[in-house]
Amino acid sequence: MKTSFQRALVASGAMFAVAAPFAANAQEGQAVIRDRSIAYVMTMEEWAMHKTPGAKAECPAGMNEGPREQFKVLFPEDGPKRTVVGTQLARESQIYFPEPEKEAMPFKEAVGTVVGGVNLDGKVDVDDFTGPDGAKGIDNQFFRVIGCVSSYRDVAALMVTKWRVDNSFNRVVIELTNVDDLVNDDDITVTTYRGLSPLLPDATGNGYMPGASQKLDMRFGKDFITSFKGKIVDGVLTTEPADYLMPYQALANISTQLFRGVKWDLRLTQDGAEGYMGGYVDLESWHAQRQESISTHHQSYGQESSPTVYKALKRLADGYPDASGQNTAISSALHVRFTQVFIDRPAKATAQAGSQNGISR
Repeated sequence: MKTSFQRALVASGAMFAVAAPFAANAQEGQAVIRDRSIAYVMTMEEWAMHKTPGAKAECPAGMNEGPREQFKVLFPEDGPKRTVVGTQLARESQIYFPEPEKEAMPFKEAVGTVVGGVNLDGKVDVDDFTGPDGAKGIDNQFFRVIGCVSSYRDVAALMVTKWRVDNSFNRVVIELTNVDDLVNDDDITVTTYRGLSPLLPDATGNGYMPGASQKLDMRFGKDFITSFKGKIVDGVLTTEPADYLMPYQALANISTQLFRGVKWDLRLTQDGAEGYMGGYVDLESWHAQRQESISTHHQSYGQESSPTVYKALKRLADGYPDASGQNTAISSALHVRFTQVFIDRPAKATAQAGSQNGISR
């Protein structure tokens, strides 16, 4: 059975273009498999969304309004004397300490039935999406929330990849071990790490060269180490689910994001990998990460209002219920791209020091 990323290639007509030379590339790629392992570093990420020109199909009611526009509606300049505590601070407190009651401002959800991603629960439900390739059962309710928020669609969205590649704290490395074949291998292990080395740009300035070295942070990066059981079928890697803590630095602010039940769906080559990282975004981790990373001022550039977004996330959350039955996470998918690297492991004494300092999971 084809994975969602394989079907996407077929739907675009690209599958037939790459099928013939892929086996040869994979054989050449054996040179980069050392001690039955191959590693890749993340060089691009974006939230999986379905976009049409002008967002006419997915956002027929238009885009959501940002903090400044909402503030004018909530506190109109109609004459009554107001205090800072009763206006700016009152609204800002809703950002950091959102109250459970219904949000005063309306929120426009993205509509439609098509979006990329991964089938996270192994089911095909009525509220699931169909992938661009026709795959059924795609779990990506996060798209409903961010699909009509400008910052996730426009120029600001490009900043996420810029932060991912520019900031060393954000360096995500995956290592595939027990690899016998990049085309078909029914038992491999995928392990995530935080890298420490800069990326090596290619001559175009738009990509990164394979074959560079990447040091691993085995001391302070232990929280980012997660292992997944997986397999490769027709050059596409898929994994069983596992929780993954992802490093996240925006501007000068450092935080993390917890994803529950992550599944990887990546097409592999000797030089890189591309596909989806699907998983359930933990809501409390998400809320803390956004507020620690990006201020209301910066969110205003992309028309992102934290109170309305957070309450939409709570409303549409579809996974990991707590003791009361309230879902604590929402299905999502990142479209990701990786470039092949060779791992430079630290001395064992250095790696052990992290555990001695209480850094290990």
